[in-house]
Amino acid sequence: MESSFLTKVTDLLLDVICVVDAEGRFVFISKACERVFGYTQQELLGRNMIELVWPADRERTLRAAAQIMAGQPQMHFENRYVRKDGRVVDIMWSACWSESDRIRMAVARDITDLKRTARLKEALYEISEAAHAAAGLPALCDQIHRLIAELLPADNFAVALYEAATDSVSYPYFVDLRLPAPAPHPLEAVAPIAEVIRGAQAVLRNAQPDDKAAGAEASESDSTDWLGVPLISATGGVIGALVVKSYFPNVRYDADDRELLQFVCAQVASVIQRKQAQSRLQHMAGHDPLTDLPNRRLFYDRLETALQRARRDSEKLALLCLDLDGFKQVNDAFGHALGDQLLCHSAQRLAQCVRAMDTVARVGGDEFAVLLPHVNTADCVDTVVEKLRGAIAAPFELDGRSVNVSVSIGAAVYPQDGDDQEQLLRRADARMYRMKPRTDRGAAGSG
Repeated sequence: MESSFLTKVTDLLLDVICVVDAEGRFVFISKACERVFGYTQQELLGRNMIELVWPADRERTLRAAAQIMAGQPQMHFENRYVRKDGRVVDIMWSACWSESDRIRMAVARDITDLKRTARLKEALYEISEAAHAAAGLPALCDQIHRLIAELLPADNFAVALYEAATDSVSYPYFVDLRLPAPAPHPLEAVAPIAEVIRGAQAVLRNAQPDDKAAGAEASESDSTDWLGVPLISATGGVIGALVVKSYFPNVRYDADDRELLQFVCAQVASVIQRKQAQSRLQHMAGHDPLTDLPNRRLFYDRLETALQRARRDSEKLALLCLDLDGFKQVNDAFGHALGDQLLCHSAQRLAQCVRAMDTVARVGGDEFAVLLPHVNTADCVDTVVEKLRGAIAAPFELDGRSVNVSVSIGAAVYPQDGDDQEQLLRRADARMYRMKPRTDRGAAGSG
């Protein structure tokens, strides 16, 4: 009679009352387990409690259990459990050990809402701070990923940015357990992303139980659950989407996760736009507005950095000064608009002649400079010089006109031609000037 009465009382409680044996198996659990964990009492009896614990929390949960069994009761211990439906819940435990009965008795309270609210406030603050601290957009997205992973499962996480001018999507950040980062693509090429961005609304796709065999993992390209939320700017435009997905049937997303991610994404969109604006300003400060090549200031910064590295590692580097021969005549004959086209096309050709580690810069009107770090021999420099000269010598087709110019190039190599920027620049510039045709020397000297 007393046992039946106690069972009725415990079953009325909102908190879960449970008893586990020395091996951690449930020997008693109250009816509230179904509300909190999604399992019936019959499904849990005999099952080891550690199987329900979120994998990242298992080690410290077992340490706490060992302390309890050593006679140290635990009050307000917190960990995460995985419900039967795949959702993760936060639990606060109070537990003690009965040595005579060889059982652990515990009371579990669902604090998911409280923890989520606290994490959300902290995440919003840290996302805002990350916009100032992160070095660039990929670093910012990495921090956002880490913070959102504190709120919901996010092993597979992507930030997709939409470019309205080209109606395309690119991925500054893409982490996936099975798939590589996709190249930029037309928006309509990927249906779920297109649906999120075109509709400016969240999309949650849950696989139905009969879509996959029980306990089976998703295929290489399919996810069990897919959740995408639009990134909406303060003016109401969609700048992209944030996506999480799961390949495993025990990790699911629901309407609560969708609402949470939507709330977070308002802040995420703001900080991404702020970081993009900072990046644009930084780019503008260091690049020529016409050719988009590094400008004089950025070039000299890179030259100084390369010199410091060359001194430290006892390496060689080369500095090239270039000047277009015949540019003034083209400008005078056909106008500045065509002259600007010539500069842009020349910049593209020069950039295609060098390695990714090299720097091609526009340092003046028709003056360019090239930095070649890690050069081994003078022959290497000569090869690049001839390649650059040949690239410019080929005719330019501009507005239906065939335009021909040449380029004068002067080279200086560290350390034999100088030990600092000034010496190298002076030596390379003097050699370039000597290479110029007589008809162009006056124009070069006056610049």
